[in-house]
Amino acid sequence: MHVFAMLRGGDICGMTKPSFSKVWILDERKLVAEVLYVEPVIRFCAVISQDDQVRRRAIEKLESEWGKLVFQSAPLPFLAGGFYTPAMGAGLRKELLAFEQPLSPDGLADWKLWTNAVEAEFPSTDDSIKRPLNLDPGYITQAKLVLATTKDRDHRIYLRNGIFGEITLTYSAKKWNHHRWTYPDYRTDKVCEFVMQCRNHLRERLLAGDGFRNRKSTG
Repeated sequence: MHVFAMLRGGDICGMTKPSFSKVWILDERKLVAEVLYVEPVIRFCAVISQDDQVRRRAIEKLESEWGKLVFQSAPLPFLAGGFYTPAMGAGLRKELLAFEQPLSPDGLADWKLWTNAVEAEFPSTDDSIKRPLNLDPGYITQAKLVLATTKDRDHRIYLRNGIFGEITLTYSAKKWNHHRWTYPDYRTDKVCEFVMQCRNHLRERLLAGDGFRNRKSTG
């Protein structure tokens, strides 16, 4: 417990005797930040490959593990400035999958570790394609899209087990906005349309229950 006083009169040299006008007694036991309810999120995954059959098999695997899809994009061009071409080949396409059931965001690292293991189940059958499949999981809230990644950068936060989280898009002024680090393939109108669908679905689920803007303590 600490006592704080506000001084009246005097100066910094102490030539005039100060007087105390108000006293506060603060109990630091009551200053601990309260852990509040965290809204659930919509889990999604980007499935990237040049091979349509590989994408289809990966999507089936994701559905069997993570449940029913609520949204699925058409195959979209994967824009990465050629960074993935040496390992994955040219003409890459990406499909975005959103899963119906909202859930806690604290599983993000686990999701990425699992998708890394799934990628290993798709070995290369062509010497020119070292990585047939790339899976990028993440989640969508009412305010942001978060991606999981194994690569550290100045704008990423470490989670655990070698996995980092990146806020790739943020929602403000009734639209989705990208940042200086946002991947080119997440800056497109098609992606923003998909993410808006996910946001609307999440809001409907929250409004239908008791989770919308619930600020109650979890304790």
